[in-house]
Amino acid sequence: MPVGVPKVLVSLPDEEEEEEPTWVELYSEFSHRGVLFLCRELEEESANQITGLIIYLSMEDNTRELYLFINSIGGSLMYGMAMHSVIRYVPTDVNTICLGIAASVASYILLAGTKEKRFAFPHSRIMIHQPSGSITEGNVTHLVNESTELLNLRITLTRVYAELTGKPFSVLWADMERDFYMSAEEAKDYGIIDSIGLPPGW
Repeated sequence: MPVGVPKVLVSLPDEEEEEEPTWVELYSEFSHRGVLFLCRELEEESANQITGLIIYLSMEDNTRELYLFINSIGGSLMYGMAMHSVIRYVPTDVNTICLGIAASVASYILLAGTKEKRFAFPHSRIMIHQPSGSITEGNVTHLVNESTELLNLRITLTRVYAELTGKPFSVLWADMERDFYMSAEEAKDYGIIDSIGLPPGW
């Protein structure tokens, strides 16, 4: 096996039987099978790659389920909100699975999985909190506008968490005042995930 980027041997459809299998990058093969990973802080590049793959794979075959494995401390709120929307509104069912941690906006992405297809490993940790920002410079109008936008984002996030978990808005608002950590079992009771373990058939 080549040293460097993990690769696996794959027999490509257009290869003759006598030809040697081809080395393919591991994550390319995973993507081909509808298995995606968010295992770092969410930023522009990773968000756009995963979002693009979800859209492409759902267009290629909207009857095949996708699987997004998450192990992330969060990251960019706006990119995470875009990914959340794509997961919820593509025609394909998307399983979301927390491997280790889904914190901040990563928990919002975990929540976006198809109903009854949101999972977490037994020792996973899930954390929700209100959005934060740094507003230290600018005139009064600028500061007011930025503060208003942060408040609007918080209201939007809280409404979606309430809608998808079944918890009252007031409960979410209070819990998100701080870093609110949950075990997998607690996240299931809270309504962020549906089951503990892997999707059926794995």
